[in-house]
Amino acid sequence: MQSNPTTMSSKNPRERQMLESIYSMIALVFILVTCVELCDAATVVDVYRLIQYDISGVPFGSRFATLNHHAGSLHFAPGVDLSRTVLIIPVRELNITFVKEYISQRKPLGGLLFLLPQMFNFENREAATESKYQIREKELMKTVLVELERLLIHANIPYPVYFAFEDDDIDAVLADVKRSDVSGQPATATTGGYKLVVSAPEPKRIASPSITNIQGWLPGLKADGDPNQLPTIAIVASYDTFGTAPALSVGSDSNGSGVVALLELARLFSLLYSNPKTRGRYNLLFGLTSGGPYNYNGTHKWLRSFDQRLRESIDYAICLNSIGSWDNELWIHVSKPPENAFIKQIFEGFSTVAEELGFEVGLKHKKINISNPRVAWEHEKFSKLRVTAATLSELSTAPELLESTGGLSDSRHFINETAIVRSIKLVAESIARHIYGCQGKNIQIFADNTSLAVNAPYIRSWLDLLSKTPRVVPFLTKNDPFVMALKKELEDHTHEVNVHHEVLDGMFTLYDSTKAKLNIYQVASVTFDLLLLLVLGSYLIILFTFLVITTRGLDDLISLFRRPPSRKVKTA
Repeated sequence: MQSNPTTMSSKNPRERQMLESIYSMIALVFILVTCVELCDAATVVDVYRLIQYDISGVPFGSRFATLNHHAGSLHFAPGVDLSRTVLIIPVRELNITFVKEYISQRKPLGGLLFLLPQMFNFENREAATESKYQIREKELMKTVLVELERLLIHANIPYPVYFAFEDDDIDAVLADVKRSDVSGQPATATTGGYKLVVSAPEPKRIASPSITNIQGWLPGLKADGDPNQLPTIAIVASYDTFGTAPALSVGSDSNGSGVVALLELARLFSLLYSNPKTRGRYNLLFGLTSGGPYNYNGTHKWLRSFDQRLRESIDYAICLNSIGSWDNELWIHVSKPPENAFIKQIFEGFSTVAEELGFEVGLKHKKINISNPRVAWEHEKFSKLRVTAATLSELSTAPELLESTGGLSDSRHFINETAIVRSIKLVAESIARHIYGCQGKNIQIFADNTSLAVNAPYIRSWLDLLSKTPRVVPFLTKNDPFVMALKKELEDHTHEVNVHHEVLDGMFTLYDSTKAKLNIYQVASVTFDLLLLLVLGSYLIILFTFLVITTRGLDDLISLFRRPPSRKVKTA
């Protein structure tokens, strides 16, 4: 029986197409598997960029955000070129001298990645009993971080600087990098290793950053027919922060503790003032101000919004600043001489109450320079307008500009809730005795286990919120949920709550791009790439040869490599 030639000719192309499809699928699967194996080691980590800002046009902080270099450790060989290397530095192993040298001498670096212990992560809510060793280690880490922040904030760094928190993935990467560096084979394009990649847009200047001040009133009881305006006592706290990494600057102590104290004081006095029989003959003004780290710019604008009559009615103002990490002593900072009758009265009232509560209050006098726009404390903004004012703080000396304003080391783990409660009792009792004329008398108006007792759970809940809310201007917008929460809380306890929106003075310029994703890839060496290329090339040649032989025959394959005949041969 003879086969039909037409059937055979139609069958061969179909078989040939089927074979070609099968071989193509095999090749595609092989390449995909290879790619999956190469990218399997990628890790993604949340990273937080070093702040970028200008003061009067002078640049500070990290000036770049994009990162694409190999990873290195502090175990690199002397003299090695680090211009294309990102050094991973755990804060636990930080050599501050090395960092100072590289930054001050502007030595070339691809970038810096600092690894922070989990204790500084505001999302880490674990509360475990600490041993004496752990407490000492925590305090040591805080000291190291304070020194590191001071160095980074005041430097102009021409490469990306990021922070991340320690975890198992990044610790494993660092361990591999250390082994490579110790063995004398650091990661390069030739040897392979780990590559750190941050794909972030270039930072942009934030135009017209806004600051928001919030104020609330508790009006005093005015006698019928009395034409005189009641005196006013102002209680003030700045609520925003500034730190090395804006996305991590929660400022639990500076000045979260002051904000918590102000809200609790508003709650306590609202209970007193809700009853006409216990309402004092003083107005109470509560002010939550913004722009504190920026020379108290918000306080300045808030005070300028007062009319002359209101400003003159202020008997005195007490500013609360960093009152959550002290043991046995607080400080009252003033601008007027200690001999001044008003200052003397305020200090004696506070020191008497402090003695009853079992601790001490010291007095620090610092004369202000009217012609110098720089102020060290918030109360100095009042003093420049000839309003008697003081700052209550655990700090014995004034911090420098943009320091002690809620940086990385200012976390919930370092806050002493008992210290905040004692601070609130001190201020509440001192102001109440001043209002009701009970100075020098051992009378506890806000006694424990009464309806006027300080509410520790209320303090804790607000402290928890503040300790997980970064509050760096200009990243707090006018209608930010946190700002609205402060406004609502004051509305619950005071009257005539007003919100003042202002623009931060042009002396300070800030830039965006504060948080990003870091991709860590384990990349192969050039030798591996060449070997892979050779294998793939050989595979494709073999595949091509097999396809030609099976579909067209061996003769056709040989003819492909034959030298074509010359023109003379063709002519003959």
